[in-house]
Amino acid sequence: MEKDPGCYQDAAKMVAGDGLSAEGTETQLDDFVGAHPDYNEEEEEQKYYRRKRLGVVKNVLAASLAGTLTYGVYLGLLQMQLILHYDETYREVKYSNIQLEDIDRKVLMGINVTPVAALLYTPVLIRFFGTKWAMFLAVGIYALFVSSNYWERYYTLVPSAVAIGVAIVPLWASMGNYITRMAQKYYEYVNYKEEHVQEQQRAPRGACNTYIIIFQTVFYTCFHLSFVCAQMPMLFFLNNYLYQLNHTLFGVKHCGTLSHGTLPGFNKTVLQSLPRSINLIIVESALMAAAFLAMLVVLVLCGSAYRPTEEIDLRSIGWGNIFQLPFKHMRDYRLRHLFPLFIYSGFEVLFVCTGFSLNYGVCALGLENLAYLLMAYGFSASACSSLALCMLRLRRQIPLLAGALVHAALLVTLFCWAPEPRHLVQAPLLYSIAVLWGMGSALNKTGISILLGVLYEDKERQDFVFTIYHWWQALAIFTVYLWSGLPMKAKLSIMLLTLAVAVGAYLWMEHKVAQHVAYRLPRIPRPRHKMHGYRYLEEDDSDETGSEGNGGKDDNDEHPTEATRGDELPKDDGDQLG
Repeated sequence: MEKDPGCYQDAAKMVAGDGLSAEGTETQLDDFVGAHPDYNEEEEEQKYYRRKRLGVVKNVLAASLAGTLTYGVYLGLLQMQLILHYDETYREVKYSNIQLEDIDRKVLMGINVTPVAALLYTPVLIRFFGTKWAMFLAVGIYALFVSSNYWERYYTLVPSAVAIGVAIVPLWASMGNYITRMAQKYYEYVNYKEEHVQEQQRAPRGACNTYIIIFQTVFYTCFHLSFVCAQMPMLFFLNNYLYQLNHTLFGVKHCGTLSHGTLPGFNKTVLQSLPRSINLIIVESALMAAAFLAMLVVLVLCGSAYRPTEEIDLRSIGWGNIFQLPFKHMRDYRLRHLFPLFIYSGFEVLFVCTGFSLNYGVCALGLENLAYLLMAYGFSASACSSLALCMLRLRRQIPLLAGALVHAALLVTLFCWAPEPRHLVQAPLLYSIAVLWGMGSALNKTGISILLGVLYEDKERQDFVFTIYHWWQALAIFTVYLWSGLPMKAKLSIMLLTLAVAVGAYLWMEHKVAQHVAYRLPRIPRPRHKMHGYRYLEEDDSDETGSEGNGGKDDNDEHPTEATRGDELPKDDGDQLG
């Protein structure tokens, strides 16, 4: 029986229809998942990295704002409480049986003595929590200190002061590391097409210097405004209750270079009326709100300093190594020669807040003008921080040496000058000294942070270096706390000698660097894990039983290129010159 020819024709039509429908489906699929005809890959990439750069700028501004609020709240509250507690009428009426003077001494001891041990735990703390979360934790401890003043007792004030002492070095070390790291990330997002950036290799030496200078300048321009913010409680609240200078300075006989200790003869009653408790609660609540805002700024606006994989690598070198590396970095002559500069940096900032402002400023102008004197210092330091931008064009020694020269001239002036008590005609000279001291402080602080970021570009070393810097600064502040009873001439002589040694050591360090003298950097151990995709494995077969038994063999492997091997002396650091 023969088949109908029409059947073959129908089958052929069906096969042709199926082919056409398949082609139509593929065309639709290509239209759906294929590249848009108006899509420009290079333009989208530029937009992506532009957003990344704006994110870095946002991080720097947020960290600067958080540091300003935190330190401003801390200084303002401490200043207000010390003035209130100094008044014997206030103590007797409100706290007659709790020995408030003794509590204040222990509070100051907790704040100044505890940081002496900070070198032992700060790197471990920063590596354990990460840079951002170490900042957040430290800012939270400052907020805890503010909250403890709602109920002023020994068991609230002293423990919170000790906690502040524990947090001081971790906060400022992580801040310095964070700002420097943001400069490096900004460089990566600007030069994202470079091969070493795409392969996550170390940037050429000195490539990030421009961004380090700019970002550190922005940070210190904001940070020095904390001295202005700290005067707000006194300016808008406490000044309304203070006696005039004829009462508070009645027993003061000598000022300035002729004085001993902290303003001897100052009246024990400085408040003409006692502030109501509700008003104190309102002021402390405003300070608490500012401290809480600083915490939120760090939490919400500050991004991470490192990629998650980098954070894991930084911790994976071993906690024993993390503990030892700050001490090993001190063998580098560049860092050792900067120790006197670190010490002087601690001396000068506390001296202007205590020695100069009290024995010169308050002694001549009265306690009611203390806020204006420190505000002049803060505004000047903030404005003059921008002078560090000259490092973009001039040699890096110039800002540091200029700041040292200004301070040396002022120290000699203060050594030779004893202002008359209760003479307001001396106000222009005192305000001029405060402004010039602010300029020297700005050049000193900003110049040191920039110098450390330029000398130590490895992201594996920066937290150690900034920890050493702020630890020596804390030791200097502790020394100033101890010498509070010395004659003013002795204090000024110590500071002038320290400044001379610091300048000499710094110039000698720069001379050795210019002569290409090899420096000694400790070996950064290799992370104990290797990255495969999104996982960290010891070896390709590390999921097998017993694969962890030979995990320690990496310690003897060849070191990655970004680390200096085994205390090896670098052959050439000519790129680091000015």
